[in-house]
Amino acid sequence: MSDQNIIILGSGMAGLGAAHHFHGAGVSTRMYDKNDYPGGHTATFTHDSGFIFDDGPHISFSKDTRFQELFADNVDGKFEKLNAYVNNYYHGAWVKHPAQANLHNLPDELKTKCLLDFIEASKKDVVEKPANYLEWLISVFGETFATHFPAVYGKKYHTVDADQMSTVWMGPRLYRPSMEEVIRGAIFAETPDVHYISDFRYPTEGGFISYLKPFMEKTDLNLDHEVVAIDPDARTVEFANGVVETYDHLVSSIPLPDLIPMVKGAPDHVREAAAKLACTTCITVNIGLARDDFTPATWTYIYDEDICFTRLSFPHKMSHKTCPPGCGSIQAECYYSHKYRPVDVTPDELIQPVIDDLVKIGLIEKDEEILHTDARLIPHANIIFDLDRETALPIVHEWLDSVDINYVGRFGEWGYQWTDEAFKSGERGARQVIEKM
Repeated sequence: MSDQNIIILGSGMAGLGAAHHFHGAGVSTRMYDKNDYPGGHTATFTHDSGFIFDDGPHISFSKDTRFQELFADNVDGKFEKLNAYVNNYYHGAWVKHPAQANLHNLPDELKTKCLLDFIEASKKDVVEKPANYLEWLISVFGETFATHFPAVYGKKYHTVDADQMSTVWMGPRLYRPSMEEVIRGAIFAETPDVHYISDFRYPTEGGFISYLKPFMEKTDLNLDHEVVAIDPDARTVEFANGVVETYDHLVSSIPLPDLIPMVKGAPDHVREAAAKLACTTCITVNIGLARDDFTPATWTYIYDEDICFTRLSFPHKMSHKTCPPGCGSIQAECYYSHKYRPVDVTPDELIQPVIDDLVKIGLIEKDEEILHTDARLIPHANIIFDLDRETALPIVHEWLDSVDINYVGRFGEWGYQWTDEAFKSGERGARQVIEKM
């Protein structure tokens, strides 16, 4: 099997998962990435200021023992094991996460309406086949909570209204409390932790990418290779730098709307289906501060529509070695999408609005000593599970199967995949290829 010519496109979690599995089976591979750095979404950037920021927030909270041991071995056991404390900001109120089980800090009138709606909703059966995400939310939580919290946050995060989204993506992501939990959370300030991420691991040094570096040694990694054309009949991949490579088997983690136009012979109906697939674009704004005592949270969800960021994470809470001694850091995520909310600013233009809104919510002071700022555009961030996805995706996947292009990862499978799920997707793709060999 080792003489097979196998190309992997993309050096993120899925691509490296594929490389890892091929290597374990004695199969050599070549990997290509368009960027001048490896890791895709799991890349880490170290700045001269001494601050380290990942390409978006990444932690490892897998309960899979094999996966835990694999990552631990990759950093020689040097990782932080931490408990996640998550909170929300809602119009001046700091609310423990999940908000549906922690209504205590909300205004009395809103809290009362949420409780009454929860009670009414509990008397009815949950809609088994909701027409959309909003219908499900109201069925489970009642109209007041649904429309003030998850529907609003979902619009900020996914850029699309809840009544235009499906429910196939949710899994454990939205906690459904008992009526006792709802009532206790409204009365008492202190409640049990019920977030689906109870604890997590993060490399002590070097950022999240440290978990992945040993995987990169298991393939022939080539950076600065942007794919411009794929010919499935000739079995060739052409790159923007003029290089053309042949393959026996191809594994791709390229986002499907980008991939399909590159593939020679893609029919019009497949191109049209791929164009309907939507994902968000994220601008991350990174702030380095001269202190580390400004929040108890590991990350924070922001509901206010007039606040430019949707979520905040705090890298110094993951490892103190992501910052100079005594310093703290904030990563703000601001979401857009080509389909629903096109980007209308440059990344750098968002730095000051983010700082202003951090002051507005009281997280930092107006005269705060800021040691570092930078901003990055992430063209493909999260899959949007709008109603078009459910009909368009099977068309795209079926055609890729017919031309023997193996698709993996969040943007190949076009699903809501956490880091370990993306890695396992790559492993599955490699197994499928090996079965064909």
